[in-house]
Amino acid sequence: MARNLTKSNAHFRRALKRLPLGVASNFRYWGDARTIYVKHGRGARLTDLDDNVYVDYRMGYGPGILGYADPRVDEAARAGMEIGGVFALSTERELAVAERIAKMVPAAELVRYSNSGTEAVMAGLRLARAFTGRDDYVILEGGYHGLFDAAMWFTPMDKWSQVGDPEVRPYSEGVPLSTRGFAHFVQANDANQLEDVFKRYADRIACLLIEPIMGNCLGIAAEPGYLRAARALCDRYGVVLLIDEVKTGFRVARGGVQELYGVHADLCTFAKAMGNGYPISVLAGREKIMRKLGHGVAHGGTYTAHSVSLAAAERTLQILDETDALETIADYGTKLRAGMSEILGARGIAHSFVGHPSMSGLYFAQDPPRNYRDWKGSDYSFYDAMAKVLHDEGVLCEPDSREPWFVCASHDAACLADTLRGFETAVDATLAATDAARKVRA
Repeated sequence: MARNLTKSNAHFRRALKRLPLGVASNFRYWGDARTIYVKHGRGARLTDLDDNVYVDYRMGYGPGILGYADPRVDEAARAGMEIGGVFALSTERELAVAERIAKMVPAAELVRYSNSGTEAVMAGLRLARAFTGRDDYVILEGGYHGLFDAAMWFTPMDKWSQVGDPEVRPYSEGVPLSTRGFAHFVQANDANQLEDVFKRYADRIACLLIEPIMGNCLGIAAEPGYLRAARALCDRYGVVLLIDEVKTGFRVARGGVQELYGVHADLCTFAKAMGNGYPISVLAGREKIMRKLGHGVAHGGTYTAHSVSLAAAERTLQILDETDALETIADYGTKLRAGMSEILGARGIAHSFVGHPSMSGLYFAQDPPRNYRDWKGSDYSFYDAMAKVLHDEGVLCEPDSREPWFVCASHDAACLADTLRGFETAVDATLAATDAARKVRA
């Protein structure tokens, strides 16, 4: 499919004069010639300024659990407008939504609202530090917990020579290097390494901050035994288990990843799927810890529990809890994996999938990765090249292999057919380009 981006390119040039990179978030910039601007989204498809229509598997990095412009949720949001917006006071619906969350997630004994996943995790880390009286925290290599200084440390695997441990660097300029000493990094699915860190720094570690399914790292999943071991180690060393479910919450199961693994967090965060795209997030957890909010620990926000977002969340959670939407999503994701696997297998391309069918990572190696370092051993350059062709073929995925494909309840048989048609074309085009490049080098 020939894709015309004339209008998006023109708008980019205009936007660049007033917006850094021509966009409102660094991650929306895909290059001067390939950055697109959305005209509208409906269901599982979105349309750009040039009227190119895409089957979308980004879904806003996961919020669109039901699909864009879901009429049930939007109707609830409009009713929320009638309440009046922001009062810096509470409304009755805060309790109703908290009751629904507590029903779905047993660990959510008490609930506090924020506006974004980053805000919820920031509050969770602050609360864990206050509860334990310790300042340090443990995070997994490859984990992503938002754009705030304490979480903006990463290990650049693409520059790692696979010898020794990769260097830990700040994700951005402006992050104080003096704060590096608070963060301890461990590899996923290595309980021995985690225990070793706990033993050495037991009197300093406030919490283990973990995504059991890594939302920005292919969807690499914790092994059940590892997560159970982590829970036991946190109990043994008095460390708060803070499970970040900003992406998995109300997506991989009604009770999130904690339901899948049968593990209860001390604190947990939710955001993206709970409002079907309306901005809202939650910090929840054990009553003993959560009661410190307002009793020594500050938390608040002018727009917290906004009447529109709260109304949207109430309806979204009701749908997810009381209908078969999540089963529909998982079934589609399973069929998508099977179709992609058939195409790749017919061409002898080694591959595997990680994560959950609702948020799958495609990995170009026979054995699925157990940790972030395994990503280095895969052919991620093939994925990154293929993603550009997919965009041209009307299939929208993140142009970086580390971001999973998100499925929504609006993905249907027509979406699947269009996706697999485009995927086959993209695979063949990338193979041809790779072969051509190899011959030139030879």
